[in-house]
Amino acid sequence: MTTILLRDARMVGAPDRRQDVLIEGGVVAAVADSLPAGTAEVVELDGRYLGPGLWDHHVHFAQWALMRQRLDVSRAASAAEAAGMIAARLRHPVPAGVPLVGFGFRDGLWADAAHLRLLDAVAPTVPVVLVSGDLHCVWLNSPALKQFGHADHPTGVLREQEAFAINTALSAVPDELLDGWVDDATIGAAARGVVGIVDLEMALTLDSWPRRVAAGSRRLRVSCGVYPQDLEEAIARGLRTGDVLPGTGGLVTMGPFKIIIDGSLNTRTAYCHDPYPGFEHDPNPRGLFSYAFGELVDYLSLASSHGIVPAVHAIGDLANQLALDAFEAAGVGGGIEHAQLVAATDFARFAALGITASVQPEQAMDDRDVADALWTGRTDRAFAFASLADAGVMLRFGSDAPVAPLDPWITMAAAVSRSRDGREPWHPEQRTDAVTAYAASTGGRSTVTPGDVADLVVTELDPLTATDTQLRAMPVSATLLGGDWTFRSAD
Repeated sequence: MTTILLRDARMVGAPDRRQDVLIEGGVVAAVADSLPAGTAEVVELDGRYLGPGLWDHHVHFAQWALMRQRLDVSRAASAAEAAGMIAARLRHPVPAGVPLVGFGFRDGLWADAAHLRLLDAVAPTVPVVLVSGDLHCVWLNSPALKQFGHADHPTGVLREQEAFAINTALSAVPDELLDGWVDDATIGAAARGVVGIVDLEMALTLDSWPRRVAAGSRRLRVSCGVYPQDLEEAIARGLRTGDVLPGTGGLVTMGPFKIIIDGSLNTRTAYCHDPYPGFEHDPNPRGLFSYAFGELVDYLSLASSHGIVPAVHAIGDLANQLALDAFEAAGVGGGIEHAQLVAATDFARFAALGITASVQPEQAMDDRDVADALWTGRTDRAFAFASLADAGVMLRFGSDAPVAPLDPWITMAAAVSRSRDGREPWHPEQRTDAVTAYAASTGGRSTVTPGDVADLVVTELDPLTATDTQLRAMPVSATLLGGDWTFRSAD
């Protein structure tokens, strides 16, 4: 590791004082008004801002890498428009037998319904799979239904576990191909100041990330989550949350145990106290709860007893209540992923039980209209980041990429403004302050102090005073991981 002296930095959190920062052995060795260079590499920051590097605490990294190769249909305002995007893409050749995959549709407010007939009309012979923006739904045409074993499906729209299975099959590309796409995606992440991710990919990644690091992909720290189907494997390996995986030089660690107990808002499967409008006579009018309560408690107990921290996916208010009940019954700590709709009485329970809320602020901007339609009268407690923070809950921010972009500056902008595209702020009372947003995006750090691991980001603007528009386009000058440059701008 090179010894580096960062000269003339404005420190995030104390921008009125310009200081030098010495990095030795991958650690911040000293911070002072003036430091001698000695044999260090001197880098003039010229008053740029220096702060802790950023983490995305909830990503599906292989899915993010794959999405970058797929057709973007996120702007489709109707099923017919999405089908039209497929028709336009098919004017260019696609490999025979290989599905054309689109990503990002959100049908919660569409006036027409997604149906295989619409896709069959524009793609009668080419298999087509569209993956929803929340990953909880897929929409297939007849050739794709046949290819994936659902030839008799009446609509071509599959949800939850059936959708997850198809998405897993779509992701089964050769390791060398996927690893190349993943490495490209790490370059993009480092260029945005990202130093670490919590990877909650559904496929087991305990071997794939060490393989990538061994091949030279060393731009990110990665915490690898596991799901119920792989929990016993992690236990058998003797892995506890935070343990370094062999051969990774400390870059890859064992992460949490993730269990998905309900669905999503757009798919109308998030488990809620109240039924979805128009779904009163549906077999599951309030959404889906995926486990018996006792089974959930057993999973939390099993993981915790082996040192693996649980992370429970809960989106609807009833799912969040039951997740908190399960943590209490098991007598263990952990986190809840998403916490999108929370009963007013449960904010304090998060804090009392010591449960971390891992939330994705940009999804509030994506889902504000569908939330107003499907959670009518309850959105004062939807994506309620301020209520959680005010109750004393530890917040961790993420993107859920590819559901939202893997860019913590976008995440912070959504949290501090509750606005996007010039619209009026949505429930502005739930905005967080910039310090809270920054700390939630760095794993709890908001300043650079001696003894810190030198995971750092250099920016042109002050993250704590930038406007939401400036945050979304934050110019990043450099990123360091353990004192090594993972990104430096050409300027």
